[in-house]
Amino acid sequence: MRRLKRVLKIVLIVLGVLLVLVIIVPLLIPIPPLEDTVPPEKLADPDSRFIVVNGIKVHYKMLGQGEPKFVLMHGFAASVFSWREVMRPFAERGTVMAYDRPAFGLTARPMPGEWSGTNPYSIDAQVDLAIGMMDTLGMPRAILVGNSAGGTVAALTALRHPTRVRALILVSPAIFIGGGSAPWYQPLMTTPQGRRIGQLVARQIRNWGIEFAKSAWHDPSKLTPEIWEGYAKPLRAENWDRALWEFTAASRPTDLRQRLSELTMPTLVITGDDDRIVPTEQSVRLARQLPNAQLVVIPSCGHIPQEECPEAFMRAVNEFLNRLP
Repeated sequence: MRRLKRVLKIVLIVLGVLLVLVIIVPLLIPIPPLEDTVPPEKLADPDSRFIVVNGIKVHYKMLGQGEPKFVLMHGFAASVFSWREVMRPFAERGTVMAYDRPAFGLTARPMPGEWSGTNPYSIDAQVDLAIGMMDTLGMPRAILVGNSAGGTVAALTALRHPTRVRALILVSPAIFIGGGSAPWYQPLMTTPQGRRIGQLVARQIRNWGIEFAKSAWHDPSKLTPEIWEGYAKPLRAENWDRALWEFTAASRPTDLRQRLSELTMPTLVITGDDDRIVPTEQSVRLARQLPNAQLVVIPSCGHIPQEECPEAFMRAVNEFLNRLP
């Protein structure tokens, strides 16, 4: 009995030391400041615009006029840059607006303590921001176009605000994957220790980002240095690393997958036949589950058909638009 108590005492001491190390060590890890970061406005293009919506300074671009109106939502680690090949073709049909979602592009990156109420990086806030952008820019109703994770935001916006959405164009949408990290792990991500380590984790995108980008293309040789520079430019914006971690920590599953039957508006699901980010079969599955969907699979194309195969992409989009009531 005495020996057992001694063993338990040693175990408790060891656990106590480990707990102290877990709490203290992350706070002692040096985090060098990022070099060459600037306010997002200093990275703007000549056609960039900024507007404050729901307390966030949002970067967006807008072309065309009249109806219909299109709202373009990019995917993870992307920005309005990912729509560069199709902005003008969309503008030939009406008014097109593309914006940078919080944590990406040149939209402001609020830090903890700088917001009250809903976390601006949460999925609920992203839906509210989409509607807020439409309200502020005079778009009572629009066709939402979302790529990858932006497709999730577009579909969820349509689910919660169906009267505001005329139709959906979901481009390799990340409906059946993602949803955030495990529930038990999420509270740890927003502790001082988690945020400190997370900042360093987020910075690793500089190391693996280009390989991830290449995997989005069927033909990676099309990813030129100029295109990569366009992808990477937002990594010069202030607090991009901390915001990326806040976005990751705020990710939560939604009830979207269980409510797909409620998305009754006309929907185009479009993907490449070589999508290695959101496997092509997931887009096929989604189109089957939606009550009013058409599916287009573009041959020899990857996860971002609006960039890699813009002509085929717009051909599918125009055929879909021509059939809208």
